Amino acid sequence: MAWFGLFGRKRKNRELIERLYAVIVQHARLAGFYRDLGVPDTVDGRFELLTLYMTLVTRRLRVMASPGPDIAQDLVDLTFGQFEAALREMGVGDISVPKRMKVMAGAFLGRASAYDQALRSGDRPGLETALTRNLYGKSPTPLNAVEKIADNVLQSVEALENLSMDAYIAGQLPFPVLVSDPAP
Repeated sequence: MAWFGLFGRKRKNRELIERLYAVIVQHARLAGFYRDLGVPDTVDGRFELLTLYMTLVTRRLRVMASPGPDIAQDLVDLTFGQFEAALREMGVGDISVPKRMKVMAGAFLGRASAYDQALRSGDRPGLETALTRNLYGKSPTPLNAVEKIADNVLQSVEALENLSMDAYIAGQLPFPVLVSDPAP
């Protein structure tokens, strides 16, 4: 009997993590980021936006009471599982996948650290510098685009800080909508 309860709990946890992941991906794929704010609509650009919004959610969950930190870790684990699946779909061979995953993990953690440091210290110029470097790289940055993304990030942080654990468990992440995109 205990096995059935354990299996059911794991399945429900998996459903929760997948639901949260889907909401984060949906926000990171809003057309306005690419069309209006000039984030390159490439594998790298999508990785950068997913990393940004995943960081916002997991940094909040990590400081919440249990099960927040566990949910954060499960989200990161699912994200890296999705990264690995994407590499394989793109034809990266079995021998190269671990090397690429190591590079992606370093990039993810480095960006998460830069965003977290800027947000913890209230350093908006530092946040904008990190956003410019990570989202645009060597691509041109449209006028006011970084400021609009920084506004969205700060509004997201505030909304996530005011969210109850029950809302996280329900998969209700209140990301602010970009002006040009309808609410999901």
